[in-house]
Order: sequence, then structure tokens, then C-alpha cells
Amino acid sequence: MDVKMEDSWRRRLAAEFEKPYFAELVAFVRQEYAAGPCYPPGGKIFNAFNTTPFEDVKVVILGQDPYHEPGQAMGLSFSVPEGVMLPPSLRNIYAEIRDELGTEPPASGDLTRWARQGVLLLNATLTVRQGQAASHQRRGWEVFTDAAIRTLATEREHLVFMLWGAYAGAKAQFIDAQRHLVLRSAHPSPLSATRGFFGNHHFQLCNDYLKQWGQEPIAW
Repeated sequence: MDVKMEDSWRRRLAAEFEKPYFAELVAFVRQEYAAGPCYPPGGKIFNAFNTTPFEDVKVVILGQDPYHEPGQAMGLSFSVPEGVMLPPSLRNIYAEIRDELGTEPPASGDLTRWARQGVLLLNATLTVRQGQAASHQRRGWEVFTDAAIRTLATEREHLVFMLWGAYAGAKAQFIDAQRHLVLRSAHPSPLSATRGFFGNHHFQLCNDYLKQWGQEPIAW
């Protein structure tokens, strides 16, 4: 696994690459990809960082781990490539945008358009074995992505963190809510969306906050 990462992120996370856990993580990921199908494709593992440079981040949407079925994962949380059927969580995200903003989201599930506007679409775990959700958790990815979240929270101001579900919500401990807007709710999964994701108004609250601090809102 070659760590090909956009330079602004590479500089800030350089210390992580030198730590023992990261060497162990790289060895594990290489072994897994050699043994059988894993996602996303190797060149897309760091897609979130490469598409949204550190200085461009306005919003962070944290997922848990990549989609684990063929053709879905592309290194951006909740996103699927053009032409791929929308997964249930993304369908619910689009439904909430429609209800909040009164605008019809595009048919495509490719969220690169968000990433290029400054939405860091970060999964806590960046790889997964085909057909086995959470198969690469607790191998070191969470340590790495926690470092990225901490760096954003300490070096930047007036970011929006959308933390959906208990797993993402636990990351709030790294984030100073006096410096940033922390939005927490249930996860958009069909199992939990009706218990607090629908009606959370996160997309409107996000854009209101960005405008308050003189930034361009996101075209969701």
C-alpha cells in the first residue's frame, strides 16, 4: 500500500506514518488486498484526503467503514460511483436534503461534488474485505483518522462536524464546540433514520453556520 496523499494532509499527518501502529497497519492491508478482494481500490484508499485538501475543508461527514460489495466503495464516506444504485443510507440522506432544502438531489450517488466544495467525506476505517463489514476495524485505521480529526479541530476554526450515529458521535470528544459546529443525530441507516436522522436539519444548519462565518454554503 503506497501512501499517496495530498501534500497539505501529508505534512500534518507525517508523524503518524512513522509510528509502529502504522507500519503494522500497512502490512495488514497489503496482506488483505493480496489475499482477496478488498475495497476501495488501492488507489482510492486516501481519496477523501486527496479530493479535499486540509485548507479547503469546511465540513466533515464521518462514516464508519467503506461499502463492502463490489463496485460501491470509492474512498468517500457514503458515496458510490456514477451509475451505481444508491445505498439505503444515501437514499435517506438525499431524502433529508429534499425535505430540508426543497431541492432535488442529483440522481448520482457520486459525492465528489461535495468533496470538491470542502466536505471531507471520511470513513473512520479506510478499507474493508469484500462482503465482511467491519473486517478491518481495530487494526489501526481509527487511530489514523482520529489524528486527522484532531488536527482539523485544533488547527482550523468554524468547521462543521456532522456526526451521525453513536460511533461517529463519540468523536465529539476531540472537537471544541466553542470553535466549531458539532451536529449529532441518529445514523441515516434504515435501522435508525426514523429515530432522529430525519428532521435533524443538519444541512440547513451547516449552511447557515458557514454563511455566518463568511463562507460559501455547500450546494447539496
